Amino acid sequence: GGGPTTLAAATRVGQRGVCVGVDISEPLIDLARRRADEEKVENAVFVRADAQTYAFETDRFDAVISRFGVMFFDDPVAAFTNIRRSARHDAVLTFVAGRDPAENPFMTTAARAAAPFLPSMPAPAPNAPGQFAFADLDRVRRILEASEWRHISVRPIDVPTCVAEADLLDYVTKMGPVGVALRKADEKTRALATEALRTAFNP
Repeated sequence: GGGPTTLAAATRVGQRGVCVGVDISEPLIDLARRRADEEKVENAVFVRADAQTYAFETDRFDAVISRFGVMFFDDPVAAFTNIRRSARHDAVLTFVAGRDPAENPFMTTAARAAAPFLPSMPAPAPNAPGQFAFADLDRVRRILEASEWRHISVRPIDVPTCVAEADLLDYVTKMGPVGVALRKADEKTRALATEALRTAFNP
Protein backbone atom coordinates (compact mmCIF):
# COMPACT_ATOMS: atom_id res chain seq x y z
CA GLY A 1 0.00 0.00 0.00
CA GLY A 2 1.03 3.57 0.67
CA GLY A 3 3.48 2.61 3.40
CA PRO A 4 1.81 3.06 6.82
CA THR A 5 2.22 -0.59 7.86
CA THR A 6 5.87 -0.71 6.81
CA LEU A 7 6.64 2.64 8.43
CA ALA A 8 5.00 1.58 11.69
CA ALA A 9 7.04 -1.63 11.71
CA ALA A 10 10.26 0.23 10.84
CA THR A 11 9.69 2.70 13.66
CA ARG A 12 9.15 -0.16 16.09
CA VAL A 13 12.23 -2.09 14.88
CA GLY A 14 14.42 1.01 14.94
CA GLN A 15 18.09 0.65 14.14
CA ARG A 16 18.00 -3.09 14.92
CA GLY A 17 16.79 -3.87 11.42
CA VAL A 18 15.31 -2.84 8.09
CA CYS A 19 11.72 -3.18 6.87
CA VAL A 20 10.98 -3.77 3.19
CA GLY A 21 7.60 -2.72 1.82
CA VAL A 22 6.40 -4.32 -1.42
CA ASP A 23 3.51 -3.28 -3.66
CA ILE A 24 2.69 -3.79 -7.31
CA SER A 25 1.54 -0.17 -7.71
CA GLU A 26 4.12 2.46 -8.67
CA PRO A 27 2.00 5.39 -7.38
CA LEU A 28 1.58 3.70 -3.98
CA ILE A 29 5.30 2.95 -3.75
CA ASP A 30 6.07 6.58 -4.65
CA LEU A 31 3.69 7.71 -1.89
CA ALA A 32 5.30 5.33 0.61
CA ARG A 33 8.76 6.68 -0.21
CA ARG A 34 7.57 10.27 0.21
CA ARG A 35 6.03 9.41 3.58
CA ALA A 36 9.26 7.76 4.71
CA ASP A 37 11.18 10.90 3.75
CA GLU A 38 8.68 13.20 5.46
CA GLU A 39 8.66 11.10 8.63
CA LYS A 40 12.45 10.65 8.49
CA VAL A 41 12.18 6.86 8.71
CA GLU A 42 15.54 5.72 7.37
CA ASN A 43 15.22 1.96 7.88
CA ALA A 44 12.25 1.48 5.52
CA VAL A 45 12.87 0.42 1.92
CA PHE A 46 10.14 0.19 -0.72
CA VAL A 47 10.15 -2.07 -3.78
CA ARG A 48 7.65 -2.01 -6.63
CA ALA A 49 7.10 -5.70 -7.32
CA ASP A 50 4.64 -8.56 -7.32
CA ALA A 51 5.39 -10.50 -4.12
CA GLN A 52 4.09 -13.63 -5.85
CA THR A 53 6.99 -13.72 -8.29
CA TYR A 54 9.66 -11.25 -7.08
CA ALA A 55 13.10 -12.76 -6.56
CA PHE A 56 13.58 -11.91 -2.89
CA GLU A 57 16.86 -12.79 -1.24
CA THR A 58 16.56 -16.30 0.25
CA ASP A 59 16.38 -16.72 4.06
CA ARG A 60 16.37 -12.95 4.51
CA PHE A 61 13.42 -11.92 6.69
CA ASP A 62 12.60 -12.51 10.36
CA ALA A 63 8.93 -11.60 9.90
CA VAL A 64 6.37 -11.04 7.16
CA ILE A 65 3.31 -8.88 7.73
CA SER A 66 0.40 -7.80 5.56
CA ARG A 67 -2.65 -5.67 6.18
CA PHE A 68 -5.38 -6.57 3.67
CA GLY A 69 -2.97 -7.34 0.84
CA VAL A 70 -2.62 -11.10 0.50
CA MET A 71 -6.18 -11.70 -0.77
CA PHE A 72 -5.28 -10.33 -4.20
CA PHE A 73 -2.71 -12.92 -5.30
CA ASP A 74 -3.61 -14.71 -8.54
CA ASP A 75 -1.98 -17.89 -7.23
CA PRO A 76 -1.83 -17.73 -3.42
CA VAL A 77 0.10 -21.00 -3.04
CA ALA A 78 2.81 -19.76 -5.43
CA ALA A 79 2.86 -16.40 -3.65
CA PHE A 80 3.18 -17.79 -0.13
CA THR A 81 5.78 -20.31 -1.33
CA ASN A 82 7.83 -17.48 -2.81
CA ILE A 83 7.49 -15.48 0.40
CA ARG A 84 8.38 -18.54 2.48
CA ARG A 85 11.67 -18.90 0.60
CA SER A 86 12.55 -15.32 1.50
CA ALA A 87 11.91 -15.89 5.21
CA ARG A 88 14.20 -17.53 7.74
CA HIS A 89 13.23 -20.97 9.04
CA ASP A 90 11.78 -19.55 12.27
CA ALA A 91 10.18 -16.47 10.71
CA VAL A 92 6.62 -15.52 11.61
CA LEU A 93 3.98 -14.65 9.01
CA THR A 94 1.12 -12.46 10.23
CA PHE A 95 -1.62 -11.04 8.05
CA VAL A 96 -5.11 -9.58 8.26
CA ALA A 97 -7.69 -10.49 5.62
CA GLY A 98 -11.40 -9.94 5.18
CA ARG A 99 -13.85 -12.48 6.56
CA ASP A 100 -17.06 -13.68 4.93
CA PRO A 101 -19.11 -10.97 3.13
CA ALA A 102 -22.00 -11.62 5.52
CA GLU A 103 -19.73 -10.54 8.38
CA ASN A 104 -18.60 -7.36 6.60
CA PRO A 105 -21.68 -5.18 6.12
CA PHE A 106 -19.63 -2.03 5.57
CA MET A 107 -17.69 -3.65 2.72
CA THR A 108 -20.81 -5.06 1.02
CA THR A 109 -23.26 -2.15 1.36
CA ALA A 110 -22.00 -0.36 -1.77
CA ALA A 111 -22.46 -3.37 -4.06
CA ARG A 112 -25.96 -4.08 -2.70
CA ALA A 113 -27.08 -0.46 -3.07
CA ALA A 114 -25.63 0.07 -6.55
CA ALA A 115 -26.65 -3.30 -8.02
CA PRO A 116 -30.11 -2.19 -9.29
CA PHE A 117 -28.45 0.54 -11.37
CA LEU A 118 -25.50 -1.54 -12.52
CA PRO A 119 -26.92 -4.86 -13.76
CA SER A 120 -23.69 -5.69 -15.59
CA MET A 121 -21.67 -5.56 -12.37
CA PRO A 122 -20.38 -9.12 -11.98
CA ALA A 123 -21.04 -11.07 -8.81
CA PRO A 124 -17.72 -11.96 -7.16
CA ALA A 125 -16.68 -15.57 -7.76
CA PRO A 126 -15.97 -17.54 -4.57
CA ASN A 127 -12.23 -17.66 -3.80
CA ALA A 128 -11.41 -15.28 -6.67
CA PRO A 129 -8.72 -12.70 -5.91
CA GLY A 130 -10.34 -9.87 -3.99
CA GLN A 131 -11.30 -8.63 -0.57
CA PHE A 132 -13.15 -11.85 0.40
CA ALA A 133 -10.80 -14.38 -1.20
CA PHE A 134 -9.71 -15.65 2.24
CA ALA A 135 -13.18 -15.94 3.77
CA ASP A 136 -12.93 -19.76 3.89
CA LEU A 137 -10.65 -20.49 6.85
CA ASP A 138 -10.08 -24.12 5.82
CA ARG A 139 -8.91 -22.90 2.41
CA VAL A 140 -6.52 -20.45 4.09
CA ARG A 141 -5.01 -23.29 6.12
CA ARG A 142 -4.64 -25.45 2.99
CA ILE A 143 -2.91 -22.60 1.13
CA LEU A 144 -0.44 -22.00 3.95
CA GLU A 145 0.28 -25.69 4.49
CA ALA A 146 0.85 -26.18 0.75
CA SER A 147 3.35 -23.33 0.76
CA GLU A 148 5.27 -24.87 3.71
CA TRP A 149 4.18 -22.58 6.53
CA ARG A 150 3.71 -24.41 9.82
CA HIS A 151 2.01 -23.92 13.23
CA ILE A 152 -0.89 -22.13 11.56
CA SER A 153 -3.36 -20.21 13.71
CA VAL A 154 -6.38 -18.46 12.22
CA ARG A 155 -8.72 -16.42 14.39
CA PRO A 156 -11.44 -13.81 13.86
CA ILE A 157 -10.87 -10.29 15.08
CA ASP A 158 -13.23 -7.32 15.07
CA VAL A 159 -11.64 -3.88 14.75
CA PRO A 160 -13.55 -0.59 14.58
CA THR A 161 -12.85 1.10 11.26
CA CYS A 162 -13.51 4.73 10.44
CA VAL A 163 -13.86 6.45 7.09
CA ALA A 164 -14.43 10.21 7.26
CA GLU A 165 -17.88 11.12 5.98
CA ALA A 166 -16.29 13.62 3.59
CA ASP A 167 -14.26 10.78 2.03
CA LEU A 168 -16.92 8.07 2.05
CA LEU A 169 -18.57 8.71 -1.32
CA ASP A 170 -15.21 9.00 -3.07
CA TYR A 171 -14.21 5.70 -1.48
CA VAL A 172 -17.33 3.75 -2.43
CA THR A 173 -17.67 5.20 -5.95
CA LYS A 174 -14.05 4.71 -6.99
CA MET A 175 -12.94 1.48 -5.30
CA GLY A 176 -13.87 -2.15 -5.84
CA PRO A 177 -16.43 -3.58 -8.27
CA VAL A 178 -18.77 -0.59 -7.86
CA GLY A 179 -16.00 1.81 -8.81
CA VAL A 180 -15.14 -0.25 -11.91
CA ALA A 181 -18.79 -0.45 -12.99
CA LEU A 182 -19.44 3.27 -12.42
CA ARG A 183 -16.49 4.21 -14.64
CA LYS A 184 -18.28 2.47 -17.51
CA ALA A 185 -21.74 3.93 -16.73
CA ASP A 186 -23.37 6.99 -18.27
CA GLU A 187 -23.78 10.21 -16.30
CA LYS A 188 -27.44 9.61 -15.35
CA THR A 189 -26.70 6.10 -14.07
CA ARG A 190 -23.73 7.38 -12.06
CA ALA A 191 -25.90 10.07 -10.46
CA LEU A 192 -28.67 7.60 -9.53
CA ALA A 193 -26.23 5.04 -8.16
CA THR A 194 -24.33 7.67 -6.18
CA GLU A 195 -27.55 8.91 -4.55
CA ALA A 196 -28.49 5.31 -3.70
CA LEU A 197 -25.05 4.82 -2.13
CA ARG A 198 -25.44 8.00 -0.07
CA THR A 199 -28.81 6.79 1.23
CA ALA A 200 -27.55 3.26 1.93
CA PHE A 201 -24.67 4.53 4.07
CA ASN A 202 -26.74 7.01 6.08
CA PRO A 203 -27.45 4.52 8.89
